[in-house]
Amino acid sequence: MVEFHLHLVSDSTGETLQSMTKAALVQFEGVTPVEHVWTLTRTLRQLDDILESIMSKPGLVLYTLVSKEMRDVLELGCERVGVPCVSVLDPVLTAFSAFLGKEIRRLPGRQHILDKNYFSRIEALNFTMAHDDGQMTDDLYEAQIILVGVSRTSKTPTSFYLAHRGYKTANIPIVPGIALPESLFALNPRTMVFGLTTSPDRLSEIRRNRLLSLNQKMETDYIDRDRIKEEVIFARKLFNREGWPVIDVTRRSVEETAAQIVTLYSRRQEELKKQA
Repeated sequence: MVEFHLHLVSDSTGETLQSMTKAALVQFEGVTPVEHVWTLTRTLRQLDDILESIMSKPGLVLYTLVSKEMRDVLELGCERVGVPCVSVLDPVLTAFSAFLGKEIRRLPGRQHILDKNYFSRIEALNFTMAHDDGQMTDDLYEAQIILVGVSRTSKTPTSFYLAHRGYKTANIPIVPGIALPESLFALNPRTMVFGLTTSPDRLSEIRRNRLLSLNQKMETDYIDRDRIKEEVIFARKLFNREGWPVIDVTRRSVEETAAQIVTLYSRRQEELKKQA
């Protein structure tokens, strides 16, 4: 395993830079970055501290700074140290500028201003927290997306990931012997329900680890493979009967599951607009 120093310099929260870095690093095996994250970098005094760190721990420098003065100081400092310094957004900004015929505004943290979209995300997060794990089912019609599945099929983490993207999401567990809420079957066309499923073997393993982490007894139907298989079959029959899209999360990350849900949801909304 090869380790290297990676300096991430941003004039905002650094989320964009860290996401892009993560996406790039998965393409390289056998390397581990020692990350030095510098956020809200907006003064030359801050840059002095950063360059001092880069000098003592030289490595790749990636940045998202919009101020020309700040960029010049950082790039010149890195040149003196002899380390590469890359503005990760420049190619994208240049492409947009050329395509739109507009100049770049150069406003730090512009993507995090308190605009309508920001407050929509907060509203979505509040809604999702209130409607997690089958809570408050009387107003499910207000949800944009509803996730249904047996226990431990990543409903909650997927819901919150979607909420962070601005989608009001509720999730409802399928529990043996407990009826699903009637409101789930009386939704408006714009609300889309997704069935999440996984392999019985994988589900048994996840549930077993869950009980171990809680120091609970292991002699229970909750982890019995035959019982789990019955749960999964019941759930699939329900999904097919209701015509809900089914997503197998066995080999999917939460991000991949959410991405497919957003794609299908967007297509549904486009279809509804055409029909209107």
